[in-house]
Amino acid sequence: MIMKVAGLRFEQVREPLGVGTARPRLSWYTETDTPGWVQTAYEVEARGERVRVESADSVLVQWPFAPLESRERVTVSVRVTGPPGEPSPWTSEEVEAGLLRTEDWEAEFVGPGEGSLLRTEFESGPGLVSARLYATALGVYEVELNGERIGDHVLAPGWTSYRHRLRYQTHDVTGLVREGANCLGAMLGDGWYRGRLGFEGKNALYGDRLALLAQLELTYDDGTVRRIATTPATWRASSGALLSSDLYDGEAYDARKEQKGWSEPGFDDSAWWPVEPVEHDLGTLVAPAGPPVRVTETLEPVATLTSPSGKTILDFGQNLVGKLRITATGEAGQAVTLRHAEILQDGELCTEPLRTAEATDTYVLRGGGTETWEPRFTFHGFRYAEITGPVTGAVALVCHSDLERTGWFACSDPLVERLHENAVWGMRGNFLDVPTDCPQRDERLGWTGDLQVFAPTASFLYDSAGFLRSWLADLAAEQGADGSVPSIVPSVAYAPTAAAWGDAAVIVPWTLYQRYGDLGVLEAQFPSMRAWADHVASLAGENLLWDSGFQYGDWLDPTAPPGRPEAARTFPEIVATAYFAYSTDLVARTAYLIGRTEEAERYEALAARIRRAFQDEYLTPAGRLLSDSQTAYALALRFGLLPDGEQRRRAARRLAELVRGGGYRIATGFVGTPLICDALAESGFLDSAYRLLLEKECPSWLSTVVRGATTIWERWDSLLPDGRVNPSGMTSFNHYAFGAVADWLHRTVAGLAPAEPGYRRLRMAPRPGGGLTRASARLRTPYGLAACSWTLDDGRLSVEMTIPANTSAEVSLPDGIERIVGSGVHRWNIPFSDLAAELQPLTLDSTFGEVADRHGGLKAVADAIVAAKPEFAEFVEVGMGTVDPKTKVRDALSMIPDAEPILRDVEAALAAL
Repeated sequence: MIMKVAGLRFEQVREPLGVGTARPRLSWYTETDTPGWVQTAYEVEARGERVRVESADSVLVQWPFAPLESRERVTVSVRVTGPPGEPSPWTSEEVEAGLLRTEDWEAEFVGPGEGSLLRTEFESGPGLVSARLYATALGVYEVELNGERIGDHVLAPGWTSYRHRLRYQTHDVTGLVREGANCLGAMLGDGWYRGRLGFEGKNALYGDRLALLAQLELTYDDGTVRRIATTPATWRASSGALLSSDLYDGEAYDARKEQKGWSEPGFDDSAWWPVEPVEHDLGTLVAPAGPPVRVTETLEPVATLTSPSGKTILDFGQNLVGKLRITATGEAGQAVTLRHAEILQDGELCTEPLRTAEATDTYVLRGGGTETWEPRFTFHGFRYAEITGPVTGAVALVCHSDLERTGWFACSDPLVERLHENAVWGMRGNFLDVPTDCPQRDERLGWTGDLQVFAPTASFLYDSAGFLRSWLADLAAEQGADGSVPSIVPSVAYAPTAAAWGDAAVIVPWTLYQRYGDLGVLEAQFPSMRAWADHVASLAGENLLWDSGFQYGDWLDPTAPPGRPEAARTFPEIVATAYFAYSTDLVARTAYLIGRTEEAERYEALAARIRRAFQDEYLTPAGRLLSDSQTAYALALRFGLLPDGEQRRRAARRLAELVRGGGYRIATGFVGTPLICDALAESGFLDSAYRLLLEKECPSWLSTVVRGATTIWERWDSLLPDGRVNPSGMTSFNHYAFGAVADWLHRTVAGLAPAEPGYRRLRMAPRPGGGLTRASARLRTPYGLAACSWTLDDGRLSVEMTIPANTSAEVSLPDGIERIVGSGVHRWNIPFSDLAAELQPLTLDSTFGEVADRHGGLKAVADAIVAAKPEFAEFVEVGMGTVDPKTKVRDALSMIPDAEPILRDVEAALAAL
């Protein structure tokens, strides 16, 4: 029998060096070949003390010992017991605390003035046991010790609400310290702190003086500790080769100005000047809760193009976020210029979607041989790079927060697989220290609404727990005294409070609890969650309808005018009040979970009153909504706003009718699109959800894929039918919000979902359809690897499920039988008929409903009518959407004058489908 503890972690970090809590929670999972294995007890040992707990818990269990002291390093061992009663072997990991108290810092913030370099020298004696560097900056920084770069972080310390929270990093530099003379140096760049930030074109939003905070602690075998800290008395500063650095505009670097050996001992810094003290509250310092930004992949160009104007353009085959690493050979003073863009137009780099972002890096050669360079303090969103100058080679360095990949999906349709991959790349590009809307133009901001809808997808694809918990701490810090939540976090640009965006304060913590089983995030965020619900209640007033003030509404509904993305067909007050009800209900559920019963009862009663107000104002007795739109019905169905079963059934039928009447093309924006497939599938219209998923005409998910998208687009028509870029002024080709459909692929198409928080119990309910012949999902849950896959062959459905040890699963197969199974591998083979794969030929005697259900059906009819009657073009699409689905095609078309030629053309077009 195999039984061992694996994946031992502290809090939600992979690298437990410098953890920021004195009582880090522990998580592990058990690997075993025993089916149905359940943990009955666990033992934890540290500092010579052993604790045994009779429990099946193994995720985020409480630290059972005395708290860690600052800098304390402890080896923690865990073993578990389960059937047949013998304990597993011990598994051990080390955890080391960071600087947990403000008084642990002797360092002061010091700045280089107009320069970018700082340095100090120090001596180290024999018997060094360990060396730790604790560092951060106002700006972004890289540190070197004796000429060697410390760590591999990119754009450290990252972006937080600096006035409230500033992360510091901990590095083990024991191997870099020499006996005798040493030098510690740093280079600073503007980053988010002082650079241009936000679409309003402002600089230095947090401060106009860069600064470094560094504390190197040397521990010797006799127990003595020596600290080398940033102070005005011991550090010096200078300018260097870095001329400028900006996240939007790029970096300029003149290698002729490099000071060789500047971070090594013995360098002559007599021409350098004293550093200057910079005020910043040390009480804002926090240890990271998630991973740093790193270079995670290197891509070679797939093609080298020559533009019509003679420019050299590299195509990397993938829209990515990062920077270039170049090699160049030339004379001293020759310049290299690197320009970046997501798309080409007329064969040239198309920079119009960047708006005012220059996205340009320049490098001036030092001369004398081959030189290699990459910018340090910028990033770009691009697929194409225009290269000018004596460059002999270039690769793209993909940069993002170094999250651990946890979830995968595959299916028999390569277009759907590419859609899923586009969502993955969209997340990679936009999860760069904060969850941003886009990575390329003069924006790159933490829009709360985008993250709110994408959080379930993000939590499946990557371990996002620590990353998002850190962002939520910023959200709470930026929240107004009245409970209002800025629509951008960190808050650096004006963006009014609005429904679906501000609701991230409630929905994102709830999502993290559901996906990671982290009750602590609910406890930490509950004041923020409650404050948001109270704020909306104050705006809604006595009638409990949030029907005043600005709303983003169903943002980027395809019918919204180009300059009015908020002007959707769903009334904004319906969106706002629906979210008010939903978030209030989640606040009530959260209060129950954390033991605040009185508040739970109060918010539960408030949520019930909001639902009644919604129903009284916006719902007819027959189940129709005031906004007769897909988003309105999806919200009502998914948020539990319909009071009885018959109204829900009628609303679901109406939703399906609207989807069919729209030719199964997308008719929803940021709010409705993530909900609609679930609303359909859960209401008995799975085929309609699949048809919506698989539609290829714009607007649709696959319409972007067939046009070559390698990330999720901001607009369905970011690229117009003629191949030109949408000139709206708000056109991004890397915007993950519409990629939230990936969560439906995981949970419904493949069938892998949580039934209890943290996947303590799984829900395995694959729902084949749409003509797919196979689908699968794998997920590294907090309890281990779970998987669900199915194949359809010759009328038989074969399903295989892997359930991690110490969990169970609710299994629901299309045969209608529900089962509960324990851990292990389970297989079924049952009869199954996919109606989408058995469609009958279409004729003139087919109904409009049958035509709408076939890919390309309504378009074929519309094209035939317009070809014969061009004057009907502007009326055809709207007109067909109003035809009764039961009407036969022949009967409807016979009403057109001189219909015979049209009937023949339509008949031929339908036969060809």
